[in-house]
Amino acid sequence: MRLFSTLYDKSLQWARHRHAATYLGALSFAESSFFPIPPDVMLAPMTLARRERAWFYALLTTIASVLGGIFGYFIGVYGMEAVTPWIKELGYWHHYEHAQSWFENWGFWAIFLAGFAPIPYKMFTISAGAASMAFFPFVIASLIGRGARFFLVSGLIYWGGEKMEQALRRHVDRIGWGLVIAVIIGYLLYTLYK
Repeated sequence: MRLFSTLYDKSLQWARHRHAATYLGALSFAESSFFPIPPDVMLAPMTLARRERAWFYALLTTIASVLGGIFGYFIGVYGMEAVTPWIKELGYWHHYEHAQSWFENWGFWAIFLAGFAPIPYKMFTISAGAASMAFFPFVIASLIGRGARFFLVSGLIYWGGEKMEQALRRHVDRIGWGLVIAVIIGYLLYTLYK
């Protein structure tokens, strides 16, 4: 079934849209505070579509993500009571608790590492605010962690170029279905051993 290659081709079309950068910025902001889809799904195809703008896209994604993270931080500071039922209803509560335990153990480094963690970044931004993490270290850790992630994604696509695009196109369905299977297995193992 070629579901993911169809989505991949559609993403490349969207990446060439004249408002693509605006959409990327909005997605990056939203993902850091409340939206479930990571910006990598737009960043990678946009970089493939316009390699000469790879570093601009990485910077835009980083800045918008950090601004969204700041919004998430203030949700944690001022609106934790209001968003707790929503976090539980969406099934993110265990991610929130995990992020809280990271803060207890690593503080600043929890935000830095969150850019690469499987736990949604929004849980770290909200947790940082709820835990009253110092604001400026939060922003600095977010800039470094998110920037490293997004510049790495853009860099890999930029340097991989045509070969990367051809490899992705050939294997995108296998990769996509493999990720779906991995998520299902992970979920089953989590519920089995919880």
